[in-house]
Amino acid sequence: MKLSQVKLTLKELETIGFQLPDGTLVPNHFHVTEVGKITKHFIDCGGTVRNEEVVNFQLWNANDYDHRLHPEKLLNIIELSEKVLAIEDLEIEVEYQADTIGKFGLDFDGKNFLLTNKETDCLAKDQCGIPVEKPKLKISDLNSETSCTPGGGCC
Repeated sequence: MKLSQVKLTLKELETIGFQLPDGTLVPNHFHVTEVGKITKHFIDCGGTVRNEEVVNFQLWNANDYDHRLHPEKLLNIIELSEKVLAIEDLEIEVEYQADTIGKFGLDFDGKNFLLTNKETDCLAKDQCGIPVEKPKLKISDLNSETSCTPGGGCC
């Protein structure tokens, strides 16, 4: 989810909820302790230099049960961050404390923001010899027009 989508969504909400991938909700008394821009400058395993940028939200639970972050307050924090940090309309990455700091993508289901699982990946599969997965076909699904026939010259 991009920052512009989050801002539009916040304008329509009365309360903010974040849901973890397992379906549980982040406690209502969470705080967004950081809004920032993270730049990652790296070399992949194939030797290609890459740059990635994301907007980062850090969610934090405190023992402060009396306060709840309202949509307009988060929108103000985001707009200030855009101005001060020159944040562009980038994808959102959310940090949330579990056993260690977890990094999640962000989506919205019409009610709650959804923290989505992120996965690592090889960005240079063609460079490091990882075979591309071939599609699995059932012989019964092949059309007779595209299959080999005796004397057809395809074998």
